[in-house]
Amino acid sequence: MTDVRVRVAPSPTGPVHVGTAYQALFDLVLARKHGGQFVLRIEDTDQTRSRREWEEPIFQALRWLGLEWDEGPDVGGPYGPYRQSERLEIYQEHAKQLVNGGHAYPCFCTAERLDALRKEQMQHKERLGYDGHCRDLSAEDVAAKMAEGLSHVIRLKMPGAGTCVVKDHLRGEVELDFAQMDDQVLVKSDGFPTYHLAVVVDDHLMKISHVIRGEEWITSAPKHLVLYEAFGWEPPQYMHLPLLLNPDGSKMSKRKNPTSVEYYRRAGYAPEALLNYLSLMAYPPIDGDEEMFSFGQLTEDFDADKINLGGSIFDIEKLDWLNGRYVRERKTPEQLLDDLKAWLLTDDYVGQMLPLLQQRMETLGDFVPQVAFFFARKVAPSAEDLVPKKREAEQVVPMLQTAVWALDGVLDWNKEGVEAALRGVAEYWDWPVRDVTVPLTVALTGQRVGPPLFDSAALLGQDMMRMRILDAMGVLGGLSKKKVTKLEKEWTRR
Repeated sequence: MTDVRVRVAPSPTGPVHVGTAYQALFDLVLARKHGGQFVLRIEDTDQTRSRREWEEPIFQALRWLGLEWDEGPDVGGPYGPYRQSERLEIYQEHAKQLVNGGHAYPCFCTAERLDALRKEQMQHKERLGYDGHCRDLSAEDVAAKMAEGLSHVIRLKMPGAGTCVVKDHLRGEVELDFAQMDDQVLVKSDGFPTYHLAVVVDDHLMKISHVIRGEEWITSAPKHLVLYEAFGWEPPQYMHLPLLLNPDGSKMSKRKNPTSVEYYRRAGYAPEALLNYLSLMAYPPIDGDEEMFSFGQLTEDFDADKINLGGSIFDIEKLDWLNGRYVRERKTPEQLLDDLKAWLLTDDYVGQMLPLLQQRMETLGDFVPQVAFFFARKVAPSAEDLVPKKREAEQVVPMLQTAVWALDGVLDWNKEGVEAALRGVAEYWDWPVRDVTVPLTVALTGQRVGPPLFDSAALLGQDMMRMRILDAMGVLGGLSKKKVTKLEKEWTRR
């Protein structure tokens, strides 16, 4: 095998998804198996969503799992910078090269024209996509529009017809029709590249030999292969892993499952158990039917041809079973004590609780019962407690759903951010704030009375708060998919 260089490239837009950890695991295993290099790259070209402060939680989550990288923005390396926002000149240079070579072109279409085009295509039930309006502009027309200072993007010239053959190590040759693909935007009007240009340029310049990613990216592979050909570069070897799925077979999403690595850390799972479980999503048990194995054992045994392309059902109950085995069979009491101290029994975390509870205490013995919900993976709210006076469960459930959406939108997770979001929910429903905070207090603590809600939610964390609310909705009977869809449309129009 050629020198192995692999990468994981998360975007700093929120907590690390377990799918990212799943991909990173197989990246690292392949690199360690063949004495190669594992690269961490930050893809932060989406300036509307990317936040620099999310980088450190990414580093912490992956390191908590033991997924250490050899090159990256925090450790350096020979092919940096490893943060895409610091590589803009590189992308612009390569985009110019594509335009000059006739492989790409400036597009001056306004947002209004593109919106009208989309509506027309939908009306006539045509395939949605760009119609090539600017593809054949003359050099004179382009120059004139540039002189006017008109806003524009750079689009890739796709073949428009024929078949693209994607060679995938796990799936063989996958044939895709070019006619189903429009001219992809490569550089946005703000000068930042899209994913498609940046990933190809970065993977080539960083000498990435193998690209391991989810199967949803197979349909994007033709765009990348067209770019590789336009530049005259050799593409990497592709491995498209099966997607992580909910127990019902749908793509794993936070609407049905906790999806962030931080949730599982916060809920008290052992990192080695979670890593073991993620490996089982695509790799068979190593020793017969024994599903419990270490990263070292996986690396020693690893053979890409053994990867299972069937459905990868992420079942929390199965993870609980596996984690329980690690706790009972692989841990000494001394190790468990160390794990507990490193988990949440830290001076910092307990110290943040004290100001919320000190005025509610008479003895030290009052502390533990009042903070138990901070450490519990789940609480058990009663349906009766979740419904404020003069309200019905049928009213509370949709309110709780909008609270989930409101809290999902909190970028700075702190007391002020939580409070603003929940007051917005009360305003949306035209309810007294108390009618919102009472059910949420019960959802968070399992009791009608607890420490201040906004402070407690900020301390509990965004992912755990979300799951507590979803569990409370389940206690009250939940919402049908149809009702959620209708409510979401109304919520987004507010």
